[in-house]
Amino acid sequence: MAASRARRFTVVAQDPGVRRRGRIVTGAVSLPYEELDPGPVGHRVHVVDYDATQRVLLAPAEVADGDTAPTTQQILTDPGFHAQNVYAVVMTTLLRFESALGRRVSWGFPAHQLKVVPHAFEMANAFYSADDEALLFGWFRRAGKPVFTCLSHDIVVHETTHALVDGLRKGFMRPSSADQAAFHEGFADIVALLSVLAMDEITTTLVTVGATVKGGIVDRSAVTVEALRRGLLFGLAEQMDAGLSAARIEALRRSVELPPAPHILALAEFAEPHRRGEVLVAAVMNAFLDVWQRWLAPLGAADGSGGLDLRRVAEEGAVVAQQLLTAAIRGLDYTPPIHLTFGEFLSAVLTADTEVRADDTRYGLRAALVRWFAAYGIAPAGEGPDGLWPRSEIALVRDGIRFGSLRSDTTEMFRLLWSNREALGLQQPAYTRVTSVRPCLRVGPEDGLPVQETVAECLQYLDITAAELGRFGLVAPAGMRDDQRVVLQGGSTLVLDEYGTLKYQIRNTVPGDGDPASTAEAQERLQYLWDHGYMREGASFVNRLSDLHRLRALAGPVEPAQEW
Repeated sequence: MAASRARRFTVVAQDPGVRRRGRIVTGAVSLPYEELDPGPVGHRVHVVDYDATQRVLLAPAEVADGDTAPTTQQILTDPGFHAQNVYAVVMTTLLRFESALGRRVSWGFPAHQLKVVPHAFEMANAFYSADDEALLFGWFRRAGKPVFTCLSHDIVVHETTHALVDGLRKGFMRPSSADQAAFHEGFADIVALLSVLAMDEITTTLVTVGATVKGGIVDRSAVTVEALRRGLLFGLAEQMDAGLSAARIEALRRSVELPPAPHILALAEFAEPHRRGEVLVAAVMNAFLDVWQRWLAPLGAADGSGGLDLRRVAEEGAVVAQQLLTAAIRGLDYTPPIHLTFGEFLSAVLTADTEVRADDTRYGLRAALVRWFAAYGIAPAGEGPDGLWPRSEIALVRDGIRFGSLRSDTTEMFRLLWSNREALGLQQPAYTRVTSVRPCLRVGPEDGLPVQETVAECLQYLDITAAELGRFGLVAPAGMRDDQRVVLQGGSTLVLDEYGTLKYQIRNTVPGDGDPASTAEAQERLQYLWDHGYMREGASFVNRLSDLHRLRALAGPVEPAQEW
């Protein structure tokens, strides 16, 4: 019988190669109590320790008491600790998403349990596979010693984020544009970094990289934006001791050190999805550093001299990371279901955060995001005030609609959309389908009052041949055969309040509505897909993701010709 409603786990907070006073940095996480079978196996995560290279199935791990700190030897060599570590980190990431979104979150496949394989194969790689319903973590040898990707906190969070985003926005797995092709990787890095930084143990370590600490006081020079940027991941990379994530840290270092440039996304180099995703990471993480440093500015002596309490500095950094992480995750509900651009993601985050935290004077989080996205040439797509999505002025006709079913039933939601198809701009003869309806309950941190919403995804598509593109104002790319199958897609995200009133309609239309701007965007997407091989027979975005991770882990460049 459970003695409490929580179970504590000790996890590796960053990576075994990151040490503090010679010890691997660990942290404690608390998860809602559930009876776990050996593995561990719970209601959402099933750890299976099978090594396909060695063809060995290890015994399921028994769950250990999280209050017992593991030794360095256990962390590095004990498969049981590895299994427990991935279980706890995956579950913690899932709970972060559910807390931010205010509801249960499904995986991107029909099963309820995500299989997690901590020692899947001997290879410097880790990836999410929807076909296998699994996260697969490799291991490899360096200087004769085994190195395990399942022990890198940010790698585990990164792969879990892929699985969660796949469940929340299935359309984002289809790279319909340069930004959407880059979003999965960039967003997964953002969640991984902010999840790590939301742990006091890590922010403490980062601040003390290269700094002098006496009596718990750190010099103010260690908390300037420049110093925090160096320590964020860059100082850690110097401590890696050829550890597990040296190549990955170097890739993340490159993201956050990316100098602002208003036209950076127009450069040929940043058409490649991974490089383009680095721009998204750079904008968000520089906003984080900006807010963290400004929070610390009023502390200490008025003239800026003297030191700061290390514990307070670390706590403030963790709070800012948690707040920004919540806003970023919550923003997914306010993105269009397909054809996502970075500007649309920015407006989604701004709108989602405003709905719950109307007053942002305490953090200045939204202003920092707008400022840093602008530094990389990304403007909010929303035409509302401060870059928010504008409120819908459509008064929905609700005759015959059963409100109780509207919050969870896709058929009931489709009836509402069909009754309002002209007002909502649903195009004929495109096929229309409501792919999800999700009720949400979020609690405002300032007033503690609930915000109830219903979020629905509606997709439209036309399956035509290249010869028919002219009917929709489009021109087939050079070299495309007339009989080439082309799918034209569009979609809307509808956000309704607790009374069923439409608050936001966030959409990208199917080509053919007569709007020159949307037609031009559709033509650009079509050309992008053709030029980058996404329309070739056998092309797989999921396979490309795993290849990207492999090349990244090996610190190799990702050339366009290698994408497939």
